[in-house]
Amino acid sequence: MLTAKEIRDSFKNFFESKGHHIVPSAPMVIKDDPTLMFTNAGMNQFKDIILGNHPAKYQRVADSQKCLRVSGKHNDLEEVGHDTYHHTMFEMLGNWSFGDYFKKEAISWAWEYLVEVLKLNPEHLYATVFEGSPEEGLSRDDEAASYWEQFLPKDHIINGNKHDNFWEMGDTGPCGPCSEIHIDLRPAEERAKISGRDLVNHDHPQVIEIWNLVFMQYNRKADGSLEPLPAKVIDTGMGFERLCMALQGKTSNYDTDVFQPILKAIAAMSGTEYGKDKQQDIAMRVIADHIRTIAFSITDGQLPSNAKAGYVIRRILRRAVRYGYTFLGQKQAFMYKLLPVLIDNMGEAYPELVAQKTLIEKVIKEEEESFLRTLETGIRLLDKTMEDTRASGKTEISGKDAFTLYDTFGFPLDLTELILRENEMTVNIEEFNEEMQQQKQRARNAAAIETGDWIVLKEGTTEFVGYDYTEYEASILRYRQIKQKNQTLYQIVLDYTPFYAESGGQVGDTGVLVSEFETIEVIDTKKENNLPIHITKKLPEHPEAPMMACVDTDKRAACAANHSATHLLDAALREVLGEHIEQKGSLVTPDSLRFDFSHFQKVTDEEIRKVEHIVNARVRANIPLKEYRNIPIEEAKELGAIALFGEKYGDKVRVIQFGSSIEFCGGTHVAATGNIGMVKIMSESSVAAGVRRIEAYTGARVEELLDTVQDTLSDLKALFNNAPDLGIAIRKYLDENAGLKKQVEDFMKEKEAALKERLLKNIQEIHGIKVVKFCAPLPAEVVKNIAFQLRGEITENLFFVAGSIDNGKPMLTVMLSDNLVAGGLKAGNLVKEAAKLIQGGGGGQPHFATAGGKNTDGLPAAVEKVLELAGI
Repeated sequence: MLTAKEIRDSFKNFFESKGHHIVPSAPMVIKDDPTLMFTNAGMNQFKDIILGNHPAKYQRVADSQKCLRVSGKHNDLEEVGHDTYHHTMFEMLGNWSFGDYFKKEAISWAWEYLVEVLKLNPEHLYATVFEGSPEEGLSRDDEAASYWEQFLPKDHIINGNKHDNFWEMGDTGPCGPCSEIHIDLRPAEERAKISGRDLVNHDHPQVIEIWNLVFMQYNRKADGSLEPLPAKVIDTGMGFERLCMALQGKTSNYDTDVFQPILKAIAAMSGTEYGKDKQQDIAMRVIADHIRTIAFSITDGQLPSNAKAGYVIRRILRRAVRYGYTFLGQKQAFMYKLLPVLIDNMGEAYPELVAQKTLIEKVIKEEEESFLRTLETGIRLLDKTMEDTRASGKTEISGKDAFTLYDTFGFPLDLTELILRENEMTVNIEEFNEEMQQQKQRARNAAAIETGDWIVLKEGTTEFVGYDYTEYEASILRYRQIKQKNQTLYQIVLDYTPFYAESGGQVGDTGVLVSEFETIEVIDTKKENNLPIHITKKLPEHPEAPMMACVDTDKRAACAANHSATHLLDAALREVLGEHIEQKGSLVTPDSLRFDFSHFQKVTDEEIRKVEHIVNARVRANIPLKEYRNIPIEEAKELGAIALFGEKYGDKVRVIQFGSSIEFCGGTHVAATGNIGMVKIMSESSVAAGVRRIEAYTGARVEELLDTVQDTLSDLKALFNNAPDLGIAIRKYLDENAGLKKQVEDFMKEKEAALKERLLKNIQEIHGIKVVKFCAPLPAEVVKNIAFQLRGEITENLFFVAGSIDNGKPMLTVMLSDNLVAGGLKAGNLVKEAAKLIQGGGGGQPHFATAGGKNTDGLPAAVEKVLELAGI
């Protein structure tokens, strides 16, 4: 029996023998096609060639392509796990011809490979051909049918409708008739009852399509019309997992060696056995499928997140975690532990899995742990909600309850719906949406500002001149009063302004408006409807007078230094940590900078230092600023500019370049990197799963920091008599301290031993009970050690009671032998009552208990009270 690896290799070898160039799989995550988030068909990476936009490097190509179908038209997510042949990620074996061979060769080679190479029984094979579409002016694909008749009887050639046999990936783009190859995997007795022909395309789990031969000859235009492609294309796609099922004699994709190693690992991990319980089997199939999707997505550069493709991956991961949690008892992160078996199974064909093993493990583990915390709380609350809802005779939970789960505990609505479906319940979606709208309204109200009417002095718009000037003559266009948080402020709009308004993570400029009559302080500058607004605490007495708008140049320079430093930092992080680094937010102020970025684990001290060294080398290099102002966005992309997180860009953009650092940016920057002075990273921390944060200082703040460090070192040296080597001096003192501590410990052990011997000599025997009692200023640990040592030596009738003082606090200790406990005495009860005499309390086990208190004078009485309570 061929293994999955051998089947994959045999396909490539066969088509290589037919003159095909074997190409690697394209990434599953698509970065440069706005119409798709993921590769969902083998043709995606060849779209430009098929459309004739680029010439084909090779006219014949074959590959095994990673595909993902969980969004848009092809969305199999909800079926995955519940049946045996749908998957999120799957491999598609394909052979391609770009203007070379067409239907005849595609069909004959498909037959040769399946029947002559793989030895599939031809009696179990069926082929479908396009029946035609009169409304589109398309006739039956008689050409394909005639070629199939050379290999199959006519009753094994089936006409298929437009839905099944006219292949289109979307509403527009390459398309054409196709011919599907189906296989009947049922046992002979079932085939005798009903022909496989009658089950083709009827969702029978053992009569399935394994290969689709697409004859692309049209391009679907936006108006729905078809136009011939520049060159005819053969695009075939064979489901690798289904082919393995057929060749390995299985009735489920999950029974093949593609999935069995993963399923066995899941079973071992959860103490279950695949095939014994329906719900557990579904959970195991979900996990086995999803771990492949998640691992390959991360490998291709898509980390789980709350947006777009990242959200799809996070949702898949959380679906798997939820199934493991609910049906397999997996309360801790577990999926990341499946990676070794996945790599062993697929790493040879996809070496990128091996190369990025650590990254994949870290991301999955962190995501699992984060979601499990949410899941634990959310499921408990949802269970209670379902119970209460059923008790009231209903099967629909309120949207308010679902929203509370979402809003307070981060429990996703789609997960709530999934759990409810499994319990034959629903949620009121309208109520949920109403709650969502109300929350948005509350957020708006919380930020409400009471504004007065604009007082318009003259019409006009603002022109920002701040890239070139920090002082500029201006006039007020309009102003108004605002009230926010019981504070009255004023908003002023100028015709020209050098003030940078807060955006792109950079805070707004401050400064003054100066006229011949007065000086008005500008405390902030913000944007409203893309209009720079200057915020002041008072209005000019002569608002119509011309004035100079003057930016606080010290703060502006500090801001510019920090903003330019973020660009250098971004570039250095990519160099040190990898190209997966993406900016997730920033804050640029005059005092410091904050930079959030996607990364899977804590950045080490060594990596931080390496990043710092790269950045500061570029600061010392005094790289001049290259500014590209108002250039077409396509030109900016050609420069290699990196778009920043959360920014919106128009047709014309501004690009900032410092050497290899090229980014879209509207902020203010230094004229050359030397103006930054120096960069010092102050902290690195986690913001969220997969997002790290760096905070740093530049320029004068670094000087202040160095001054503080130097002063601290000077003070430390003074404490150590100005030793020339502070490290040696500190280590010497630490060693001496450790030596003295050891001496004290040895002394205490001697004292402990001496006290124990003295106590043994002074045992009082009362009514057959050996009573050991004393009061002394001793550490609690010493008293405990003596008590246990005595219990080991006196195995019967031992009654130990001690009053001790540790760091000025009284402590009562009682130890009993087992036979006294068996006789009804309980150490915990005794100390609890006697501790009242030392104004304290305590307890413990039946044989050993302690109590602390406040009144040391009451210790002797407390010791006697213990004996009294015990009847001794």
